[in-house]
Amino acid sequence: MGAVRILTGGADVGARLVHHPSVAHVHMTGSAATHDAIVFGAGAEGADRKRNGTPLLTKPVTSELGGVSPTLVLPGSWSDADLRFQAEHVATQRLHNGGYNCVASQVVVIGSDWAQKDRFLTHLRAALAQAPTRPAYYPGSDDRVKQALDAYPDARILDERVLVEGVDPNAPGPLLTTEYFAPVLGVVELPGNAREFLDTAVRTANEDFAGTLGVNLIAHPGTLAELGLALDEAIAELRYGTVAVNAWTGVGYLTANASWGAFPGHTVDDVQSGIGVVHNAILLDGPERTVVRGPFRPAPRSLLHGEPSLSPKPPWFVGNRTAARTGRLLADFAAAPRWSALPGIFASALRG
Repeated sequence: MGAVRILTGGADVGARLVHHPSVAHVHMTGSAATHDAIVFGAGAEGADRKRNGTPLLTKPVTSELGGVSPTLVLPGSWSDADLRFQAEHVATQRLHNGGYNCVASQVVVIGSDWAQKDRFLTHLRAALAQAPTRPAYYPGSDDRVKQALDAYPDARILDERVLVEGVDPNAPGPLLTTEYFAPVLGVVELPGNAREFLDTAVRTANEDFAGTLGVNLIAHPGTLAELGLALDEAIAELRYGTVAVNAWTGVGYLTANASWGAFPGHTVDDVQSGIGVVHNAILLDGPERTVVRGPFRPAPRSLLHGEPSLSPKPPWFVGNRTAARTGRLLADFAAAPRWSALPGIFASALRG
């Protein structure tokens, strides 16, 4: 049919394509800097065009860009197994694909008054250090890691991952506004009980973080019950395209029926995490956000605590020992669904 053409090349090929008279609409993914280079041009001249509102590219442009995604960890009463599992969850949100994800979490926000804060941070350091080593394959990764270390000389280096603790929420530096797109994770502490912390964390995420692609909330089921409608109000207030509760926003990305993109309202001269949505397979008109929810604990602990979830440790967790095999089995099942394949999938997933 000629409906799809795939072309490869550098910036010269991209420029020729986006300005070609047969192209009526441009959609892109990447960073806000790449978007601005395409729309306004590079260098000082591009900056002048952006400032003056005179883009080079005047066609409709939509985009899915990155940003600095936060993970808000609400204080509560957790078991040591909960602390260890959720620390690995946060490490996964940073280190999946080596940290080269547009929706990788870059800052974890925790309660300074949380009695279990220090224990959680101990597990988080261990999870970052013990995750399988990945090569820094993405261009510029080492330079961006160095930039983070220059900005935060007291940061911990954990097997080539950078953990910045003790970030001052009143003067956080570049961590909240620069998407490092590298294995760099920061920790910001905010005061208060669960309700007070949630209110402050939502305001901080909305006002101080660059981008609006995704935000994660992690909370004990008892804390969620205690918050009640306050949690729904917080989700409604968060200006992010995907909100994940006890899950990673990557699950929203993987759900083809759900919309995926920045929170609506950005413009070409202030694009942040992009304009418009992708996926949205059921074609909702003008969706605002997607909300995904997951279990606080994996099976079988979830069942022992009365949570209706049979999900084991997810295969995308960086510490999952059988992720590769489970992934192959799932792909094979997707190609040829059959009951006989399910026992092998469950067995592999549980071993992970």
